Amino acid sequence: MKNEPTRLIRLPEVLKRTGYGKAWIYRLINEGRFPQPVKIGLRAVAFVESEVEDWIQSVIETTRKNVA
Repeated sequence: MKNEPTRLIRLPEVLKRTGYGKAWIYRLINEGRFPQPVKIGLRAVAFVESEVEDWIQSVIETTRKNVA
């Protein structure tokens, strides 16, 4: 297994990957149901790409379990 460097992605990319809107992402974060953002500046945040990808996979797995 190859160790890839940790990548940070900004909110527009998170919105694109999840299909959710900004308000819904922040609601999920506040409920503890989405990965916490990382502060990268005074007014800027980003998300750890691998955490977002893991979250997407868990949603897919949960949905498929409930359908079956």
